[in-house]
Amino acid sequence: MKKILLFTLLIILIPLFIIGLNNSNEIINKIKYGSYNNKVIRVKKSADGQIINVPIEEYVIGVVAGEMPASFNDEALKAQAVASRTYALNHAQNSKNDYDVTDSTQNQVYINYDIMKEKWQENYEKNLSKVKNAVLGTKGEVVLYQNNLIDAMFFSTSNGYTENSENVFSSSKPYLVSVSSSWDKTESPVFNSKSEVSKAEFLFNLGLETKENIVIENIKKTNTGRVISLSINGKNFDSSKIKTIFNLRSTSFDINVLEDKVVFNVSGYGHGVGMSQYGANGMAKEGYNYQDILKHYYKDCEIKKIN
Repeated sequence: MKKILLFTLLIILIPLFIIGLNNSNEIINKIKYGSYNNKVIRVKKSADGQIINVPIEEYVIGVVAGEMPASFNDEALKAQAVASRTYALNHAQNSKNDYDVTDSTQNQVYINYDIMKEKWQENYEKNLSKVKNAVLGTKGEVVLYQNNLIDAMFFSTSNGYTENSENVFSSSKPYLVSVSSSWDKTESPVFNSKSEVSKAEFLFNLGLETKENIVIENIKKTNTGRVISLSINGKNFDSSKIKTIFNLRSTSFDINVLEDKVVFNVSGYGHGVGMSQYGANGMAKEGYNYQDILKHYYKDCEIKKIN
């Protein structure tokens, strides 16, 4: 047994010396991720809980179709493909479940060809061809940080800046840091939104006593203007709870108390961490390619191809 293990180790290490250190990362990737062409993603369907095995590139086609408008620029679609492929492989690598991802916004929205037909109708063939070209044109490409797959988060629309991961999720990741995303303001139809509720409904939904006066204070915000927490009539709330209760599009909001109602003015759509999809489309329209886009939103990362 020892001889077999030694022989196996030599098979792995000898090419490193033969080819040289410049190509060592490619070999490490092959060892780490195995046979890419045979890779499948185990997808748990939210409708019935069934787990299906989907070949990786077929899966990415279904995610790009489900997550990004097919009308977007080709380079934005390619950026989405690489991000979604990376996200799936990272989750597959770290999954402790009998599945890797769900087909919903809990992970990434994945749709099959039947749903694409319903979604695109007469544009099905054209849109599918466009999405397939973006996916297959980046086949095997992933985003790496220090030669490891990143958690390639993405979202719809920023408020002009993306957010540091630690301000939204539990951990700080060096490649998920705030960057400017000025394109969103002109690109996204959901850059600004408004939500209104009566004073009574506002207080009731927050579990507060009905009062004529509503006092909002101690508002803490991140450097990008997203709310972290605030106090309403003496009770403290996390912004995520406010967002959920009132179905707001992001935690980048202002609250105005008027005579008979409370008005939320909201900027952006989504958690704000990672790649902004509308920002990516804006960059693509300005001539940036998909690698430029990915390197902008995922700091100090590399795009590599897994063979």
